[in-house]
Formats: sequence, structure tokens, C-alpha cells
Amino acid sequence: MWDLPTRLFHWLLVGLFAFMWYSGGASDELMHWHMRAGYTLLALLIFRVLWGLWGSRHSRFVSFVAPPRRVWGYARAVLARRVTPASGHNPLGGWMVLVLLASLLTQTVTGLFSSDDISIDGPLNNTVSSSTAGWLTSVHHLNFDLLLILAGVHIAAVLAHRVLGEPLTLAMITGRKRAAAGDTDEPFAPLWRALLLALAAGAAVWLLVS
Repeated sequence: MWDLPTRLFHWLLVGLFAFMWYSGGASDELMHWHMRAGYTLLALLIFRVLWGLWGSRHSRFVSFVAPPRRVWGYARAVLARRVTPASGHNPLGGWMVLVLLASLLTQTVTGLFSSDDISIDGPLNNTVSSSTAGWLTSVHHLNFDLLLILAGVHIAAVLAHRVLGEPLTLAMITGRKRAAAGDTDEPFAPLWRALLLALAAGAAVWLLVS
């Protein structure tokens, strides 16, 4: 169900997010590593957007972004404990992916312009006015609180699905999960494509921060 690039993205994202939570606002040395982790996270996010367009079937946005009516129907089924396994992301999970990606992109992009007004400035801080940089820094701080809430909701949803008999964490480790009725296997996108997209994402961030 989940190809290797998607699984690597997921767990690298978890590790980077945890480190950035730990290092944010700490010593100057840790803040420099915080910024490097932010560049890496931005490259990962750009890769995930590209992989959502040209990746394997269940990693593509078109396969899991459901219309509102279907999302509402799925939410009612969850409340009634009548959930059936979904191939790939379920309708609610698909929209959570988009919300998390948008919030993480907001976090990394605003970080490029942020400043602590003492010794640490983002690489693009001097490209905007001080008032704009201050506003973006505020968004950076507030959005992190939103990210913590979203992470909590995501973990709660994973635990809820475990209770309902769908071990999503194991699926994101092994890549395998129970498919919806009638679904069939489809070959994953080639790894060389993932590598090219990852290199393109990394190069884009390097050019941006350089």
C-alpha cells in the first residue's frame, strides 16, 4: 500500500519535527541546527508535494482527497463504529494530510524570514521589512501551536483506528495494510523517480537559502 519513499518521508518528518520542537528557542548553537533541520524539512515537504503528483497510486493526492459529501459520510460511519478499511488514506485522513502539509509549509517558509531580534535571523530575513519579518515571526510561533494540536489529533485518530481494528502505524512501517473490498495491487512508482524528485527538492531549497 505505502511505497518506501512515502514511509521514509513520514518517519523523517516525525524525527525532524521532534528535533525542531526540542531545539526551537534554545541556545544559539542548537538554533543553528534548528534552522538546518528546517531546511531539510522544507525539502522533504517539497518532495512530498511532487510525490503527491507523480508518485505511487496511494501517495498521489488525486487518490485520497475526497469530496466533502464523502468525508461527511465517513465521519458519520466513524461515530457509529461502522468503519470499513480504506485503501490508502481514508477520506478524513486524506484531508488531514493536506492540512498538515499546509501547516508545515507555513512553518518552514515563515522560518526563513524569522528573527529573534538578537543573534539568529532566517536566511531571507533581510529581504523583507522589519515589520513584515516581525509579523512572519509571530505566525511562525503561533502556527507551531497549531501544529502541536494537529499532531495530537493525528495521534488520537491513529489510536482510534487501532481500537477499530485498523493498525495504521504498522502499515506505515511495513507498507502493507488491508485493502478495501475489490481493490487490487498496482506497481509502485520507480525509486529512480523518487530520487530525482528528492534531488530537485533539495536543490531548490539549497538555491533558496544560499
